[in-house]
Amino acid sequence: MTHQDGSHRMRGRGRRKKVCEFSRLGILPDYKDPERLKRFLGPTGKILPRRRTGLSAKMQRKLTIAIKRARHMALLPFVERSITDRRR
Repeated sequence: MTHQDGSHRMRGRGRRKKVCEFSRLGILPDYKDPERLKRFLGPTGKILPRRRTGLSAKMQRKLTIAIKRARHMALLPFVERSITDRRR
């Protein structure tokens, strides 16, 4: 909506920009910390994209490597049970 002064106003609340959790805490993603890594996995076990996690590109790459290492060490599952399988 344009106002008389030519400015545009946002309706409602704007989204807060997500801050990179690892940069804020000053740590790096580590495959030995599966509890922290689980927060970056979706319900089916897929790695969430940057737009959902709020991580920087550099940290997203390091996170991906850490998750893949944890999966190979059997600290994280490769896939979770699908929603249809949970009903059984």
